[in-house]
Amino acid sequence: MTPATVDAVIRGLKKAGVSIACYLPDSLFRPLYPALDADPDIRTIPVTNEGEGAAICGGVFLSGKRAVLVMEHSGLRASVEPLARMGLGAGIPVVMLMSYRGELGENNWWAIPHGITMEPVLQALRVPYAVVREEEEIERTIEAAYASAYASYYHTAIVLGGRLVR
Repeated sequence: MTPATVDAVIRGLKKAGVSIACYLPDSLFRPLYPALDADPDIRTIPVTNEGEGAAICGGVFLSGKRAVLVMEHSGLRASVEPLARMGLGAGIPVVMLMSYRGELGENNWWAIPHGITMEPVLQALRVPYAVVREEEEIERTIEAAYASAYASYYHTAIVLGGRLVR
């Protein structure tokens, strides 16, 4: 991630009213975490797994605040159960910001299955999502994801791919 991409993400989160960011460190988002930690307007909560992060973000929603779950998209599989219970069962939305591993051009063999399964898992959960590959789309997409999540009481996902994370 370039500094400009990191800045665009933080601006988008702030425009969407996000005050809490839960994250499980991902190598592609490595530059984002220190910037989130340093931002005085966003409280960060590192988590031990993505399911825990989803649950915390759901609790933040119930408190009347806005949170984001930042993770590598492989964590989507680890968070399916809490996402299904909160979204399908209770109308508690979680907005996810994920990196896209396994995209065309991926050079890590272990990341290929992540790319193969991410979109089908999002579709199975009926989670609206956008794959963003251009920096100028980041802020607008983050704001749109929060508008949709809070209008529908259901999850949304923003997936950063291509040059944005490589």
